[in-house]
Amino acid sequence: MSIKKALVSMRKNGSSHSGRLFSDRKWLIPFFASLLVFLTLFSSATFGVFTSSFGGEQVPFDIVSYSRPEDSSGYFVESDLKKWFDRSRYSELEPPRLAYLISGTKGDSQRMMRTLQAVYHPRNQYILHLDLEAPPRERLMLGGYVKNDPTFQEVGNVRVMAQSNLVTYKGPTMFACTLQAIAIMLRESLEWDWFINLSASDYPLVTQDDLLHVFSNLSRNLNFIEHTQLTGWKLNSRAKPIIVDPGLYSSKKSDLYFTTQRRSLPSSFKLFTGSAWVMLTRSFLEYCIMGWENLPRTILMYYTNFISSPEGYFHTVICNTEEFQNTAIGHDLHYIAWDSPPKQHPISLTMKDFDKMVKSNAPFARKFARDDPVLDKIDKEILNRTGRFAPGAWCIGGADNGSDPCSIPGNYSVFRPGPGAQRLQELLQTLLSEDFRKKQCS
Repeated sequence: MSIKKALVSMRKNGSSHSGRLFSDRKWLIPFFASLLVFLTLFSSATFGVFTSSFGGEQVPFDIVSYSRPEDSSGYFVESDLKKWFDRSRYSELEPPRLAYLISGTKGDSQRMMRTLQAVYHPRNQYILHLDLEAPPRERLMLGGYVKNDPTFQEVGNVRVMAQSNLVTYKGPTMFACTLQAIAIMLRESLEWDWFINLSASDYPLVTQDDLLHVFSNLSRNLNFIEHTQLTGWKLNSRAKPIIVDPGLYSSKKSDLYFTTQRRSLPSSFKLFTGSAWVMLTRSFLEYCIMGWENLPRTILMYYTNFISSPEGYFHTVICNTEEFQNTAIGHDLHYIAWDSPPKQHPISLTMKDFDKMVKSNAPFARKFARDDPVLDKIDKEILNRTGRFAPGAWCIGGADNGSDPCSIPGNYSVFRPGPGAQRLQELLQTLLSEDFRKKQCS
């Protein structure tokens, strides 16, 4: 009897609570609002309904499957960076633009200006670097030349590096300066396709109209870099010694010095060597400066203590990178005469070398002594240079009474190729032949 009363009492109490529960409906609105938010977030995480605010693409909530590794490239940041670097920024229907670095040391300012004027074209970009050994007065004079030139002032494509670096012969400070100039070019100007480094002792053997005309018909992915795998005596004499370049930490110039220790050869990459003078694509240099892999930085650190590092860094990077191996053309586009034996140092070119230079079909030559008469011969017979610049189709002024035709600029995208273009075309036909390209990175 007592149990029955208890059950009746519980039923009454439950009915009264249930009535109060459903009679107070204020909790329903926040309850269903919370439920709606929860379901929305859950479905977003599951089906990826949210899109990026930048490109309208789905935010990836994918699950990595280890059973199909070939499909996993999209899950890593490197794959997206590769796509970014591979994008063609400029139409290859437009004529190319070149970026020049012209470097010099004490007493080279006038030679640098002569080389600059001989390779000048308004389409291109130019950086001049006079190293720290040059006195401040000479550096100011070089800056004054550029600042006071009316064409440079109007076009705005010539820069003088304000920061002068101490450069040690055969040391890493040489290519550190080159990398700095490239970084400046990448930051300051988006409109160039190839980078060319020259010294004050270099000089062109074709006009810029010749060069730009011929390269207008080439793929913008070709890198001209003379290279070979480091073997034999060079491997032991360059790869195993450890050097220190005082220019990295000292304000006074001194020679490289060698440590007593020697190191073993690298096993994660192969060493290559070649000419320090190159013509490299923007895409490859973006990879070296801002690359998606750590290889360029690893090799950079390795070459910090390497003898003749300017003759190995770019060569080793390009030949150890799958994306760029097949773009390396084994020529530095220079005519150079070497001492014999042992063919380790270039000799100064003179009048007796003129015919050999022309027959080489190379667009540049080195090295020349200061104001050697053969430079005047090149100006007159090859470049047709009588004024400041080697005239091209962009120079539409008159040449009467010794006036400068380039003082009146015309269309920068129109070229007037001459015999130099034909010579350069013949050289490229050889360099791009199947037999020659079999030697790439081998």
